[in-house]
Amino acid sequence: METQATTQKFRTIDLAYIAVGAALIAICSWISIPLTVPFTLQTFAVFFILAALGGKRGTFSILVYILLGAIGVPVFAGFSSGIGVLLGNTGGYILGFLLSGIVYLVLTKLFGERLPVQIIALVLGLALCYAFGTAWFMVVYTKANGAVGLGTVLSWCVFPFILPDLVKLALALTIARRVQPMLSGVRKATA
Repeated sequence: METQATTQKFRTIDLAYIAVGAALIAICSWISIPLTVPFTLQTFAVFFILAALGGKRGTFSILVYILLGAIGVPVFAGFSSGIGVLLGNTGGYILGFLLSGIVYLVLTKLFGERLPVQIIALVLGLALCYAFGTAWFMVVYTKANGAVGLGTVLSWCVFPFILPDLVKLALALTIARRVQPMLSGVRKATA
């Protein structure tokens, strides 16, 4: 039987991992790779924390990251923050990270954390993030600037990012699988 001190210790560990996960997403959102279409390492961090910390802690890390940005802590890309960013054109993609976490949590809870399940969960989560973010972008952009076609939005917001996001997904999974043995004792104890 667990004592209250042991239970508290596990809660503290979970909170620490969630905080580190949120901080990692923030740091990676500030790193911009200047290519034809610049991109950040936000999605890498989302993939990594989900795979390394598990669906529950990873999803809470994403939620904490979004809440920090919403209250004004400059954690979003370009050191931006605030509700205005979340309600802006690309805010749906940031909120879509949370949907990615929920998909990962549900699928790994149902089917385990084997590599094929993790890959499918992360790819489906990314697709849902793209879909939600694109729909959000179309609504917000249309209100501000007039109608825009789906093909145009996809060419601006999705197509340039598919290949880099898949590379980030592969790297994140590779690194997370190397880190997991170091976290396995803690993950099992707090599951």
